[in-house]
Amino acid sequence: MNLTIENILFVGSILLFVSIVIGKTSYKFGVPTLLLFLAIGMLAGSEGIGGIYFDNPQIAQFIGIVSLNFILFSGGLDTNWKSAKPILREGLLLSTLGVLLTAVSLGVFVWYITDFTIYESMLLGSIVSSTDAAAVFSILRSKSLALKTNLRPTLELESGSNDPMAYVLTIAFLTLVVHQDQSIWSIIPFFLQQMVLGGIAGLAFAKLSKLIINKINLDFEGLYPGLVIALMFITFSATDFIGGNGFLAIYIAAVYLGNQDLIHKKSILKIYDGLAWIMQIVLFLTLGLLVFPSLVLPVMGIGLLISLFLIVVARPVGVFISLAFFKMKMRRRFYISWVGLRGAVPIVFATYPLLAGIEKADMIFNIVFFISVTSVLIQGTTLSVVAKWLNVAMPEEKKRISELEMFLSDFPKTLMKEVTVYPHCYAENRKIVDLGFPKNAIIAMIKRNGKYLVPNGSTTLTANDSLVVLSDSEEGLDEVKNCMMVKQTG
Repeated sequence: MNLTIENILFVGSILLFVSIVIGKTSYKFGVPTLLLFLAIGMLAGSEGIGGIYFDNPQIAQFIGIVSLNFILFSGGLDTNWKSAKPILREGLLLSTLGVLLTAVSLGVFVWYITDFTIYESMLLGSIVSSTDAAAVFSILRSKSLALKTNLRPTLELESGSNDPMAYVLTIAFLTLVVHQDQSIWSIIPFFLQQMVLGGIAGLAFAKLSKLIINKINLDFEGLYPGLVIALMFITFSATDFIGGNGFLAIYIAAVYLGNQDLIHKKSILKIYDGLAWIMQIVLFLTLGLLVFPSLVLPVMGIGLLISLFLIVVARPVGVFISLAFFKMKMRRRFYISWVGLRGAVPIVFATYPLLAGIEKADMIFNIVFFISVTSVLIQGTTLSVVAKWLNVAMPEEKKRISELEMFLSDFPKTLMKEVTVYPHCYAENRKIVDLGFPKNAIIAMIKRNGKYLVPNGSTTLTANDSLVVLSDSEEGLDEVKNCMMVKQTG
């Protein structure tokens, strides 16, 4: 089926709806949600049951870049500077030196086992050299995986900041493949320009954005998320225009803004969290549509070999050498090595060789696609198991207490009270959404049978539940008690 103006909204909305509904239950079966979105896109494609013909790398790349803007910006907004600051050096080395070492070691391996030239091999290594922010953020957060010490901030900082390095290496080696008369030393000025201008522009636009957000005084709260989206794209495109790295700029800007006092900050964060998830779905659906499974099958053998080398050798080489300067337990280094998830970002970067029209572009794209799928399938499904095996996961009770402390840190002036659901009270066996809770109060956590639960509106309260209730006033706490009054009889 060909996409037309008349049916694109219908088809797109159906695919989005199916992805959200099926993704809701995917983790019950141990399947990473992002991999499911990719599979739905493939099933809807020209070689699947949907029959949608889509073979336009340029549109896919455009959708990929827009989606990555939202994903990286959202990840930056959620980055807690207090948590990230102690591990800043480790994160930066992993996102620069670690990416470079991974790209080079994998490139040498590809050059040794294939008929690729050294530059083509390094191009392939560069494309898959960074961990995928969308995959890491979504899997760590959807699994609510609590890790000891500063492991989680390290992993999230690395995944959010290493895409710029991979992008620069990809463009640099693609240039060398296209212009084979150039020296490898010619990419050094390009690298320095991208990173330096990207960093400076990111910080400059961040400070300008804060000033605009807090001083513009818009009449409607709903306009502020739109304002931030506009500032995000201005930061990316303007940085790219002056020759800097746009991905680095928007991540730095987002980290800065996420740790500042902004007008309607909670609304902005909530909107971005939802938009980031939608963009992840759209991105993986698009890339699934772009892939032709019949072209991936012939490279599965070599793809599996390269993928295993990346997981077992290249990624650990990058991690262990980068972290050699720091005191860190061996099991933590092993776990960081294991969380080297490749996802949509490498597939997006693999569209650059396609658009450049180099000889082995199709083969590189299909190998990269296979590497991303196997990485999410092998590593993404085993994060919790490996964390427990290496003893880097928090015990369940400490995990919930830690989550509550982090949650409360965002509400320094909030009142907290513990409320019990007594048998036969109005709240027993009712969903939270049906209680008519005051707008200035929320249930942050529920203790039930010795275990801690993070509730949502569909959570049903049971007798003897202990609720941790937050409110910004005593009146709010009083209204909570009224919502849970004894049932009327007669």
